[in-house]
Amino acid sequence: MKMTTLSSKIEALLFVTGDDGLNMRQLQFLTEAEEKEIQESVEELTQKYSKGDSGIMVKELAGVYQLVTKPEVAEIIQKLVENPTSQALSQASLEVLAIVAYKQPLTRLEVEDLRGVKSEKPLHTLASKGLIQEVGRAEGAGRAILYGTTKEFLNYFGLKDISELPALPEEAVENPEEETDLFMTRFQEAFKEEVKA
Repeated sequence: MKMTTLSSKIEALLFVTGDDGLNMRQLQFLTEAEEKEIQESVEELTQKYSKGDSGIMVKELAGVYQLVTKPEVAEIIQKLVENPTSQALSQASLEVLAIVAYKQPLTRLEVEDLRGVKSEKPLHTLASKGLIQEVGRAEGAGRAILYGTTKEFLNYFGLKDISELPALPEEAVENPEEETDLFMTRFQEAFKEEVKA
Protein backbone atom coordinates (compact mmCIF):
# COMPACT_ATOMS: atom_id res chain seq x y z
CA MET A 1 0.00 0.00 0.00
CA LYS A 2 1.39 3.40 -1.02
CA MET A 3 2.24 5.80 1.83
CA THR A 4 0.45 9.15 1.80
CA THR A 5 3.00 11.95 1.70
CA LEU A 6 2.82 14.97 3.98
CA SER A 7 2.27 17.28 1.01
CA SER A 8 -0.72 15.23 -0.19
CA LYS A 9 -2.19 15.32 3.33
CA ILE A 10 -1.79 19.11 3.45
CA GLU A 11 -3.26 19.42 -0.05
CA ALA A 12 -6.33 17.40 1.00
CA LEU A 13 -6.77 19.42 4.20
CA LEU A 14 -6.54 22.73 2.34
CA PHE A 15 -8.99 21.49 -0.30
CA VAL A 16 -11.55 20.46 2.33
CA THR A 17 -11.26 23.69 4.37
CA GLY A 18 -11.78 25.87 1.27
CA ASP A 19 -11.83 29.63 1.94
CA ASP A 20 -11.19 29.14 5.67
CA GLY A 21 -7.77 27.62 5.06
CA LEU A 22 -5.46 26.46 7.86
CA ASN A 23 -2.66 28.15 9.78
CA MET A 24 0.65 26.54 10.73
CA ARG A 25 -0.53 25.51 14.20
CA GLN A 26 -3.60 23.78 12.78
CA LEU A 27 -1.50 22.00 10.15
CA GLN A 28 0.95 20.84 12.83
CA PHE A 29 -1.87 19.51 14.98
CA LEU A 30 -3.65 17.73 12.12
CA THR A 31 -0.58 16.22 10.44
CA GLU A 32 1.51 15.72 13.61
CA ALA A 33 4.47 17.09 11.66
CA GLU A 34 7.10 19.70 12.54
CA GLU A 35 6.85 23.28 11.25
CA LYS A 36 9.94 22.85 9.04
CA GLU A 37 8.47 19.70 7.40
CA ILE A 38 5.18 21.49 6.77
CA GLN A 39 6.94 24.51 5.23
CA GLU A 40 8.88 22.17 2.92
CA SER A 41 5.69 20.34 1.92
CA VAL A 42 3.82 23.59 1.25
CA GLU A 43 6.76 24.70 -0.92
CA GLU A 44 6.61 21.33 -2.72
CA LEU A 45 2.89 21.91 -3.42
CA THR A 46 3.58 25.47 -4.59
CA GLN A 47 6.20 24.19 -7.06
CA LYS A 48 3.92 21.38 -8.24
CA TYR A 49 1.13 23.83 -9.07
CA SER A 50 3.40 26.39 -10.71
CA LYS A 51 5.07 23.79 -12.98
CA GLY A 52 1.96 21.86 -14.02
CA ASP A 53 -1.04 22.94 -16.04
CA SER A 54 -3.21 23.44 -12.96
CA GLY A 55 -5.98 25.96 -12.33
CA ILE A 56 -5.21 26.15 -8.62
CA MET A 57 -2.34 27.28 -6.41
CA VAL A 58 -1.35 27.54 -2.74
CA LYS A 59 -1.68 30.99 -1.23
CA GLU A 60 -0.61 32.25 2.18
CA LEU A 61 -2.56 35.18 3.55
CA ALA A 62 -1.94 36.50 7.08
CA GLY A 63 -0.43 33.17 8.13
CA VAL A 64 -3.32 31.11 6.70
CA TYR A 65 -2.71 28.68 3.85
CA GLN A 66 -5.43 28.17 1.23
CA LEU A 67 -5.92 26.43 -2.10
CA VAL A 68 -7.17 29.13 -4.48
CA THR A 69 -7.83 29.46 -8.19
CA LYS A 70 -5.15 31.06 -10.37
CA PRO A 71 -5.81 34.57 -11.74
CA GLU A 72 -5.61 33.18 -15.30
CA VAL A 73 -8.86 31.27 -14.80
CA ALA A 74 -10.73 34.18 -13.18
CA GLU A 75 -12.88 34.81 -16.27
CA ILE A 76 -14.39 31.33 -16.33
CA ILE A 77 -14.91 31.35 -12.54
CA GLN A 78 -16.76 34.67 -12.95
CA LYS A 79 -19.10 33.04 -15.49
CA LEU A 80 -19.95 30.33 -12.97
CA VAL A 81 -20.56 32.83 -10.18
CA GLU A 82 -22.76 35.02 -12.37
CA ASN A 83 -24.89 32.09 -13.54
CA PRO A 84 -25.10 29.63 -10.61
CA THR A 85 -28.39 28.07 -11.73
CA SER A 86 -26.71 26.66 -14.86
CA GLN A 87 -25.19 23.97 -12.63
CA ALA A 88 -27.27 20.83 -12.28
CA LEU A 89 -28.98 20.44 -8.92
CA SER A 90 -28.02 17.39 -6.87
CA GLN A 91 -30.58 14.74 -5.94
CA ALA A 92 -30.62 16.04 -2.34
CA SER A 93 -31.15 19.65 -3.48
CA LEU A 94 -33.99 18.61 -5.79
CA GLU A 95 -35.68 16.70 -2.96
CA VAL A 96 -35.42 19.67 -0.61
CA LEU A 97 -36.58 22.09 -3.31
CA ALA A 98 -39.62 19.92 -4.03
CA ILE A 99 -40.55 19.71 -0.35
CA VAL A 100 -40.18 23.47 0.13
CA ALA A 101 -42.19 24.19 -3.04
CA TYR A 102 -45.14 22.02 -2.03
CA LYS A 103 -45.12 22.58 1.73
CA GLN A 104 -43.93 26.18 2.12
CA PRO A 105 -43.42 27.93 4.41
CA LEU A 106 -41.57 25.38 6.53
CA THR A 107 -38.49 25.06 8.74
CA ARG A 108 -35.30 23.05 8.22
CA LEU A 109 -36.47 20.55 10.87
CA GLU A 110 -39.76 20.02 9.01
CA VAL A 111 -37.81 19.39 5.78
CA GLU A 112 -35.57 16.92 7.63
CA ASP A 113 -38.60 15.14 9.14
CA LEU A 114 -40.00 14.59 5.64
CA ARG A 115 -36.67 13.50 4.12
CA GLY A 116 -35.40 11.54 7.11
CA VAL A 117 -31.90 13.01 6.70
CA LYS A 118 -30.07 16.25 7.49
CA SER A 119 -30.82 18.96 4.96
CA GLU A 120 -28.73 21.96 5.99
CA LYS A 121 -26.34 21.78 3.02
CA PRO A 122 -29.04 21.43 0.30
CA LEU A 123 -30.95 24.33 1.89
CA HIS A 124 -27.80 26.45 1.81
CA THR A 125 -27.13 25.46 -1.82
CA LEU A 126 -30.68 26.34 -2.88
CA ALA A 127 -30.54 29.68 -1.04
CA SER A 128 -27.20 30.53 -2.68
CA LYS A 129 -28.73 29.76 -6.10
CA GLY A 130 -31.63 32.07 -5.24
CA LEU A 131 -34.25 29.30 -5.54
CA ILE A 132 -35.40 29.50 -1.90
CA GLN A 133 -35.28 32.24 0.72
CA GLU A 134 -36.15 33.06 4.30
CA VAL A 135 -39.82 34.06 4.36
CA GLY A 136 -40.26 34.55 8.10
CA ARG A 137 -39.76 32.94 11.47
CA ALA A 138 -41.69 30.12 13.13
CA GLU A 139 -43.53 30.80 16.39
CA GLY A 140 -42.18 29.26 19.57
CA ALA A 141 -38.75 28.62 21.07
CA GLY A 142 -35.81 29.35 18.83
CA ARG A 143 -37.96 31.10 16.19
CA ALA A 144 -36.63 28.84 13.41
CA ILE A 145 -36.27 30.22 9.88
CA LEU A 146 -39.19 29.50 7.55
CA TYR A 147 -38.24 28.77 3.95
CA GLY A 148 -40.19 29.43 0.78
CA THR A 149 -39.51 29.60 -2.95
CA THR A 150 -38.45 32.74 -4.82
CA LYS A 151 -39.31 34.49 -8.07
CA GLU A 152 -36.13 32.91 -9.47
CA PHE A 153 -37.61 29.48 -8.65
CA LEU A 154 -40.71 30.32 -10.72
CA ASN A 155 -38.52 31.54 -13.62
CA TYR A 156 -36.30 28.46 -13.37
CA PHE A 157 -39.24 26.08 -13.75
CA GLY A 158 -41.27 28.30 -16.09
CA LEU A 159 -44.15 28.90 -13.67
CA LYS A 160 -46.29 32.06 -13.40
CA ASP A 161 -46.96 31.37 -9.74
CA ILE A 162 -46.81 28.55 -7.20
CA SER A 163 -50.36 27.40 -8.02
CA GLU A 164 -49.00 26.10 -11.37
CA LEU A 165 -47.02 23.34 -9.63
CA PRO A 166 -48.20 19.90 -10.80
CA ALA A 167 -50.96 18.57 -8.52
CA LEU A 168 -49.92 15.68 -6.33
CA PRO A 169 -52.03 12.51 -6.59
CA GLU A 170 -54.55 11.90 -3.75
CA GLU A 171 -52.65 8.86 -2.49
CA ALA A 172 -49.68 11.06 -1.57
CA VAL A 173 -51.77 12.69 1.12
CA GLU A 174 -52.93 9.31 2.44
CA ASN A 175 -49.44 7.79 2.41
CA PRO A 176 -46.89 10.34 3.67
CA GLU A 177 -43.98 7.90 3.12
CA GLU A 178 -44.49 8.29 -0.62
CA GLU A 179 -44.52 12.09 -0.51
CA THR A 180 -40.82 12.63 -1.08
CA ASP A 181 -40.72 10.14 -3.96
CA LEU A 182 -43.63 11.88 -5.63
CA PHE A 183 -42.04 15.28 -5.10
CA MET A 184 -38.84 13.97 -6.64
CA THR A 185 -40.59 12.42 -9.65
CA ARG A 186 -42.45 15.65 -10.39
CA PHE A 187 -39.36 17.79 -9.96
CA GLN A 188 -37.12 15.52 -11.97
CA GLU A 189 -39.64 15.72 -14.81
CA ALA A 190 -39.76 19.52 -14.56
CA PHE A 191 -35.98 19.68 -14.30
CA LYS A 192 -35.51 17.50 -17.39
CA GLU A 193 -37.94 19.69 -19.33
CA GLU A 194 -36.01 22.77 -18.20
CA VAL A 195 -32.73 21.25 -19.43
CA LYS A 196 -34.26 20.40 -22.83
CA ALA A 197 -35.65 23.93 -23.29
